[in-house]
Amino acid sequence: MQPTFVLVHGAFANSFSFAPLQAELGLLGHRSVAVDLPGHGFTATYSHAYQAPQDLVGLGTAPGSIKGVTLADNVAHLIGILERAKENGPVILVAHSRGGVTATAAANARPDLIDRVVYVSAWCPVDLDVNDYYAEPEMATVDAASLGLAMVGNPAELGLLRVNFRTADRDALAAFKAAFLADGTEEEFLTFLNTFQPDENLDVGTSADRAQAATWGRVPKTFVRLADDASMPLAMQDRLIREGNTLTPDNPYDVRTLDGSHLKWLVAPGPAALVLAELAALTSPRS
Repeated sequence: MQPTFVLVHGAFANSFSFAPLQAELGLLGHRSVAVDLPGHGFTATYSHAYQAPQDLVGLGTAPGSIKGVTLADNVAHLIGILERAKENGPVILVAHSRGGVTATAAANARPDLIDRVVYVSAWCPVDLDVNDYYAEPEMATVDAASLGLAMVGNPAELGLLRVNFRTADRDALAAFKAAFLADGTEEEFLTFLNTFQPDENLDVGTSADRAQAATWGRVPKTFVRLADDASMPLAMQDRLIREGNTLTPDNPYDVRTLDGSHLKWLVAPGPAALVLAELAALTSPRS
């Protein structure tokens, strides 16, 4: 029975960014489902203040649909999709970046729905909560201040994170490109930036949402390292792999490596599609 790939996006992203990868998977004969987590995709908020000419004062106060969305909401939504996908055979859950937090919590809750989980430079917290990893030495090269140049409004008042990805601030744009797609052309970078949505939810979980050996630990797992990722440096990716292997030594990560930045695998998805196709061949239904 052929697996279904269920693809989970990262922060400020949505299902749209997976379209090129899904095309490659389809041409290799594989079916896939790209998920929009709550408040993402066509349920995201794009206010008139975000259009041109921009009203930055209005943008800083406009309400957003993602306010109040929790990690539990994301997990419940994902589990509903996994249940439907599982009716058709094995399921390979693929998560990118912040999407790994949701994938991990879903595997904690319903490991029976997942035949393999694949983290593509994605968060799988084991020893610390996600936010605490940012204070660790492995993240020292990430310039959080520069990435915050385009933040708008007060997260505490808005109840969400808001970033003006349509900014004309050259410093902010340079910081985004360096962090996410340094190996892409300017045109590729701006195209991808325009698929991002301005709002993201605040909840990345607690220690209760870290990987749990008794449930998450039963699921076969792969970590796809992105060798040139500046927003989640290779040192942090390797730390997450080590922590996961220590938690479940009898079920270690199958580790693969792709060249490229945090987003290059989605801009030029051919190599990633081949890796996923190999994993599909290795995946069979779990009892």
